[in-house]
Amino acid sequence: MKAAVLRKPQLIEQAPLDITDLPAPKPGPGQVRIKVSACGICHTDLHIVEGEIPSHRLPLIPGHQVVGTVDSLGEGVTALRVGDRVGMPWLYSSCGKCSFCLEGRENLCLQAHFTGYDMDGGYCQYTVVPESFAQPLPGSFSDLQAAPLLCAGIIGFRALRVSEIKPGQNLGLYGFGASAHIAIQVALHWGCRVYVFTRSQEHKDLAMRLGAVWTGGAEDLPPQKLHSAIVFAPAGSVVPRAMEALERGGTLALAGIYMSPISSLDYTRHLYYERTLRSVSNATRKDAQDLLRLAVEIPVRTEVQVFPLEEANRALLLLKQGKIQGAGVLKVT
Repeated sequence: MKAAVLRKPQLIEQAPLDITDLPAPKPGPGQVRIKVSACGICHTDLHIVEGEIPSHRLPLIPGHQVVGTVDSLGEGVTALRVGDRVGMPWLYSSCGKCSFCLEGRENLCLQAHFTGYDMDGGYCQYTVVPESFAQPLPGSFSDLQAAPLLCAGIIGFRALRVSEIKPGQNLGLYGFGASAHIAIQVALHWGCRVYVFTRSQEHKDLAMRLGAVWTGGAEDLPPQKLHSAIVFAPAGSVVPRAMEALERGGTLALAGIYMSPISSLDYTRHLYYERTLRSVSNATRKDAQDLLRLAVEIPVRTEVQVFPLEEANRALLLLKQGKIQGAGVLKVT
């Protein structure tokens, strides 16, 4: 099979992904093999490729927004059939037995494994996944449009939950890439007013087309205080400005898996009056199921820029440069 393989983390400008041929994997007990049709690209992929997130496994096939059809079943598989269309998100597996899993917080499981990080992901023609972690996909989304829902959509949805935003309130989104362009559609569906902070004029234009009431830069203060906000940009310098923009009792959620050092916070200016600062760590299967149902109801429309698998390095470089509108997706087959 054709695959994009990371053998050594390097800056994406050095094109570290090796487009090569590998044997197709075989599903083990309880696993299914997916014939991959599309895989979204994500800032997490970029952080892994460039080594900002320490490697757990090398060589590695990145990618955790995988869409395809089941083409082979491992021993003991009962819920899925050959030909089923499924998605493979970031959470590859969890133990199911620890206190976190038993409390419905499998995203915090100490034995969790993650797609395209601990296990090979979807920058390839075939990959395997435990059947209980494969997500059936709604038929109303094409493969290319469904791919961004599997991380950008899911983590944005969890970040909205963690931010404690309520219908009718003011929400700030710092950074306006793949995740934010889905989160804004959910927030507007809930009746929120959305304020977007981004450097790119193209991203500001997209935000306004999608329904934002105001756009500005990260250094700007919005015309109204924010009840909740989410930082999607991996820039710690944004955090104090976002905290300052919060209303009393407001919550700021940090949605990235990686962030540069956070600038110092002044207690009175940034934190006092019961403002809350929270991180968002991974997501659960329930988050995925709830987001996919809601995406059909709204309906969410993902804007995608499509690249062939052979251009995975170029796609990640454009992502790093902020030159992708909406979400980037690799078309595999």
